[in-house]
Amino acid sequence: MSQNTPNLNSLFQTAQDDGTLSSASIQALNVLDIGAQIQAGLGIHVDDVAASEVVLVTMMPDDSGSIRFGSNAQAVRGGHNAVLDALATSKQQDNILVHTRYLNGFVLYPYCPLAQAVRMDTQNYDPNQGTPLYDQTIVLLGTVLAKAQEFADNGVPVRTVTLIITDGADAHSMKATAKDVATIVKDMLRAETHIVAGMGIDDGSTDFRQVFREMGIRDEWVLTPGNSEGEIRKAFQVFSQSAVRASQSAASFSQSIGGFGNP
Repeated sequence: MSQNTPNLNSLFQTAQDDGTLSSASIQALNVLDIGAQIQAGLGIHVDDVAASEVVLVTMMPDDSGSIRFGSNAQAVRGGHNAVLDALATSKQQDNILVHTRYLNGFVLYPYCPLAQAVRMDTQNYDPNQGTPLYDQTIVLLGTVLAKAQEFADNGVPVRTVTLIITDGADAHSMKATAKDVATIVKDMLRAETHIVAGMGIDDGSTDFRQVFREMGIRDEWVLTPGNSEGEIRKAFQVFSQSAVRASQSAASFSQSIGGFGNP
């Protein structure tokens, strides 16, 4: 098994040599001792994927206590599951690998084919923790980048679509800052093979557009649903439509890259 475990340092070094990642991003990815956390999300080995091109769809649902206090746990569960259902209707579903990691680091499932994805339910999702938004976004994006680089190193074209979900501003990050996240997001967006989106569920006080802007996420990729099940599910639906469109082909990905509003 160990020889199949990718060497993260060499993956990130290759990304830097290719000009995909700046030295500032490499530094940000080293801010935390996050290697083991990234490895936990990498999942299926590249050799076990037969697709000639791959789309990575990655989600980070908020599992902080305020989701439960806001009575939004079921809406988040349903929204995540609806994204999986929508992706399963894609003509290119065999090219799609999915990975979900909660905001406090629990890996629901590492990268795997859609058929193997775990649905969120009351057993595996009980939001009762904090909001280490910056720390965990770096882990998440590091996982996306490492997996994408793994495929690129094997000559497989890869595109990625990532959704970060929170109902509050960062409250519990120990190491990373919004600026660290923005450094990585900026490099990813420059490559034009990555979409990074944010969903801020209304808590009555947080300016989520500002929060995500400081993290480098573009306004056109920010969803700000109100604090109700209907609005949250609708926001997930908007994301799933974009993810399905982005999975169709390189051309449709390029058209999708402009934001949620693009046809």
